[in-house]
Amino acid sequence: MGDVLWTPPADVLQRSRIGDYLRWLRPRRGLEFRNYAGLWQWSVTDLPAFWGSVWEHFDVIAHTPPTGVLADATMPGARWFPGATLNYAEHVLRMPGLADDDPVVLAYGQTRAPQTLTAAQLREQVRRVAAGLRRLGVTAGDRVAGYAPNIPETYVLMLATTSLGAVFSSCAPEFGTRSVTDRWQQIEPTVLVAVDGYRYGDKPVDRRAEVAAIRAALPSLRHTVTIPYLDPASPDAPGPVAAPSGVAPGPAADGAIGWAELAAATDEPLTFTPVPFDHPLYVLYSSGTTGLPKPIVHGHGGILLEHLKMLALHHDLGPGDRFFWFTTTGWMMWNFLVSGPAVGAAIVLFDGNPGHPDLGELWRLAEASGTTYFGASAPYLLACRKAGLVPKDVADLSALRGVGSTGAPLPAEGFAWVYANVGDRLQLQSLSGGTDVCTGFVGGVPTLPVHAGEIACRALGAKVEARSADGTPVVGELGELVITAPMPSMPVGFWNDPDGARYREAYFDVYPGVWRHGDWITINERGGCVITGRSDATLNRGGVRLGTAEFYSVVESLDEVVDSVVVHLEDDEGGAGELLLFVVLAEGLTLDDELRKKVARELRTALSPRHVPDEIHQVRAVPRTLSAKKLEVPVKKILTGVPVDRAAATGALANPESLTAFTAFAQRRARDEDTSVG
Repeated sequence: MGDVLWTPPADVLQRSRIGDYLRWLRPRRGLEFRNYAGLWQWSVTDLPAFWGSVWEHFDVIAHTPPTGVLADATMPGARWFPGATLNYAEHVLRMPGLADDDPVVLAYGQTRAPQTLTAAQLREQVRRVAAGLRRLGVTAGDRVAGYAPNIPETYVLMLATTSLGAVFSSCAPEFGTRSVTDRWQQIEPTVLVAVDGYRYGDKPVDRRAEVAAIRAALPSLRHTVTIPYLDPASPDAPGPVAAPSGVAPGPAADGAIGWAELAAATDEPLTFTPVPFDHPLYVLYSSGTTGLPKPIVHGHGGILLEHLKMLALHHDLGPGDRFFWFTTTGWMMWNFLVSGPAVGAAIVLFDGNPGHPDLGELWRLAEASGTTYFGASAPYLLACRKAGLVPKDVADLSALRGVGSTGAPLPAEGFAWVYANVGDRLQLQSLSGGTDVCTGFVGGVPTLPVHAGEIACRALGAKVEARSADGTPVVGELGELVITAPMPSMPVGFWNDPDGARYREAYFDVYPGVWRHGDWITINERGGCVITGRSDATLNRGGVRLGTAEFYSVVESLDEVVDSVVVHLEDDEGGAGELLLFVVLAEGLTLDDELRKKVARELRTALSPRHVPDEIHQVRAVPRTLSAKKLEVPVKKILTGVPVDRAAATGALANPESLTAFTAFAQRRARDEDTSVG
């Protein structure tokens, strides 16, 4: 059990939204719960009662009321709220508790000056852009693609698209042409909205050539809209956009209109197309590191209910809050962030380099925006810790009452750093979930204390369990993370997967009828959770399964080590195999025997002798996805002889050149083995 770093205030139930919900449940449902554990157990045992209460408590607007809550609980294929019609954008733009002149979008970046949209201005912009999309012929079911950063236009576009019942999909503009076309060729968008470029820190990045190549590769496109973001002085209607040399122009490459034309003044009212509960809302994508990215389709109703529950009851967000999460439009946390107004919270957007001019940038942004809830990735928080940053010394964080961490496990020392250097009165919520469900299914809640290195609880309505190798549930032991009851925000399917074969293969092949997520988790008797890495990257030494997260926590705490990746190569004859650790060192350092001994000593002392690698090697970079996740499995494949083009889809990597070192290493090992055999 980790040290208790924060305890809920005595009046938490009087001051929190989950307290409001519990008081609401008593007269309307005749239910009373002594603690969170009892509430959670009810929420995953009586699914129709719980999710029906979420619908009613948050006053979901149904154009056609549902005939029930859960018509079929079978996974995959659970049918939620049959017969209901609604619209996600309508609920976001309702913005409960906010007046027309209240700020609801506060946007910051390194390309242009800060912008603020009030509630009335956001509705007006969505009204105009929805009318513009109608003029382009967009109707329910059409796909609209946004190649744009985390800026107000992208948000407006998403809401306008979904208000029509059309389907939205975004890629961050740092994605290269191949990464984008691998995603969008699958869904065949009819409209593309793209920026001309952006600034990352003080570096201008021109994306006009990439946009031209994307247009040429998408024959489904009927219209392209350009946002003059990098160069606002450029003509708003840019005219012909030439395809790069060697790329044949597609049918849409003969011109584009500007954002101002799309959002032109109009008398058309803001309306919302009623769609079925499971009507496609947007398409998110798996990382695509080992093949084509999976196009994960999320539905209007499932996302709405899940985000209402998570943002209000778990993150305690509502009117008066300013909610920030550092994310790009290529990560599901953007989709999670921008649901904030649905619970009455204003959202804070940031586009740029979080390390420019230094790692204090986002903390100063929190002060400038009055952020009350600050979310980031665990690697970002650990980078701040490693840099010796003390955020409370570089910014006034007195408004901050919550910090969120996701993207990777946050170790105990990361928790301790937040409480020592950010603030000791805020609640730190480490959460884990994924693109697959567009939420966190384990996280925090205002009524539970914070233990160092531990995720506080399983989220309401998320029946998460740990399973042993033989498939039985375990408590207090490392197991496979599974979800044994349906959640409304599970995908409605994969795009162009009519018989559901790809969907079943992704989540239900190992345990039929049970969602296998692909993480290792330990759930203790209190319900607290520790995730220790991907189960497909497991390290199995002598029959003992070891998670990768604890390796990184120890190794990367060393001043000399900037980054690391560890893989286990199994022995075909049943031996212990080989544990290989690759480290990226601080500038100017070279790995020598003394440093190898230090790393081994730290791992042996902090963890166990089983954690000591057989070999430690220096590399220049660790391969990461565009959302900064380490790629242990592709590295392992390369080291076992799989060609790099089959081991990883390089277009999905932030730094594909990093694979070269592992390829060279595998080739050297193969030559050495051949020599020894000879």
